Amino acid sequence: MHGLHTALRSRRMTRRAVLSAVGGGALALALTACRSQPNTGSTSTAVPSPTRSSGQQPIMLTPAETAPAGTIRTYTLEAGVSELALGSQRVRTFVYNGQLPGPELRVREGETLRVELINRLPEPTTIHWHGIPVPNAQDGVPDVTQPAVAPGARFVYEFVLPVAGTYFFHPHVGLQLDRGLYGALIVEPRQESLSYDREYTLLLDDWLDGIRGTPEDAFQQLVAGGHSDHAMGHGMGHGMGTMPMTPGMNSMPGMGGMPGMGIGEAPVEIAPDLVYPVYLINGRPPEAPFVFTGKRGEVLRLRVINAASATIFRVALVGHRLTVTHADGHPVEPLTGDVLQIGMGERYDVLVRLEQPGVWPLVAWAEGTELAAQAVLRYEGSTGQPPLVRARPRELAGELLHALRFAAATPGTDSEPAVDLPIVLGGGMGQYVWTMNGQAFPQAEPIALQRGQRVRFRLQNMTTMPHPMHLHGHVFRVGDPARGAVRDTVLVHPMQALTIDWVADNPGQWAFHCHHLYHQEAGMMRLVTIA
Repeated sequence: MHGLHTALRSRRMTRRAVLSAVGGGALALALTACRSQPNTGSTSTAVPSPTRSSGQQPIMLTPAETAPAGTIRTYTLEAGVSELALGSQRVRTFVYNGQLPGPELRVREGETLRVELINRLPEPTTIHWHGIPVPNAQDGVPDVTQPAVAPGARFVYEFVLPVAGTYFFHPHVGLQLDRGLYGALIVEPRQESLSYDREYTLLLDDWLDGIRGTPEDAFQQLVAGGHSDHAMGHGMGHGMGTMPMTPGMNSMPGMGGMPGMGIGEAPVEIAPDLVYPVYLINGRPPEAPFVFTGKRGEVLRLRVINAASATIFRVALVGHRLTVTHADGHPVEPLTGDVLQIGMGERYDVLVRLEQPGVWPLVAWAEGTELAAQAVLRYEGSTGQPPLVRARPRELAGELLHALRFAAATPGTDSEPAVDLPIVLGGGMGQYVWTMNGQAFPQAEPIALQRGQRVRFRLQNMTTMPHPMHLHGHVFRVGDPARGAVRDTVLVHPMQALTIDWVADNPGQWAFHCHHLYHQEAGMMRLVTIA
């Protein structure tokens, strides 16, 4: 297992601008302090790959011999079965290239990514490029955008990376994501606008495969338990019971009195469908944590990706505050707090100033449980064993950063949409079935749109479970279409209503679904057809 799979970047650039912008405990952005060289547009020479910490080797990163559309980054991903160590436990599971997480793919905005998938699994698979507006045929949804890749077969994905940001990749077949088939996809900008000293990617995950049966076993138990507006764990975790009304609920503007969580109000924790036996950061459990380093006075950039299947996390770095600069890869107005809520499929870029030397835990607390994933920040020169967190650190009770608090760094438009659709998120009566407008996939009717239309989805969560809603092939603005953050995934809390505005500018059939894997598998997905 490559525990140091994530990328570390050390930059020999001045930090005066960013250090002078730090004040009052809040980390301001030095947006003019650029430390990356602009893309030269060469068609024959690849931009050098970033340096990586010891133990991290790129699997394959080579320029193509000819690159008519610019530099081509070529990788090979082999999906297969491997035995891995998770601390003191050994499991046999599905992974890419024999490692957990899979190899980080790093490219530059405007370049072409070419990935050959080799399927060594005993079942078909695909790769979905989460958050990237790829051409429809490259989106990796079986029987929708491509046939699933059969065991022993190969498939080549190739597309231009049109926008910089933090993304990830994973299969879109059954419950395969709830094994080890995921990895980070980092698209660097042509010219960097942030100033920082080192960069780490942190992939959060929930794990049961090989420890508590298989994902299929877990799904069968959920189905056997059924559900009536709320899910029941039935031996897999806490039962839901009846959720009390969330504190601070009110009527969202323009939602016809539908109760919802107001902008800026902190969502309460909800017990999940599944409580997993272990939670991971970069494939490592708390007793053998991933360790990242820095020096006093430096600024770290943390790219935090929730690759979990059924877990919302609250992330805090003990002794430090977090400044969010990007949500789902897109710039937001910087916001500083103590703890960050991140739903399944969401990604956040965070800046941290190092001003408290020592050895500090970074915790990703699994919402609704008393369990957490853990990594360790070690200042250079500090000694001692990394602490194992067993109780909630005080930062988890501090200022919470969550999806509805963020505003886009650049304004959008407040023009009225051509299509305005209610999307009611619901559940079956007495069955573990999750629906959108009363229909469960694959027996759900497609949503038909015309290319170029401005679209508003009015999401209404009529269940007692949160749903991270993800739209393939596009991005949307959450809430205010002029100022709302640009996202591709947003967490919709119980009994909450919110709007997402977007432009149907990428033709094809696109999945729109809950990124809670078990909700998706139980029907909470629709196809959006753009002609």
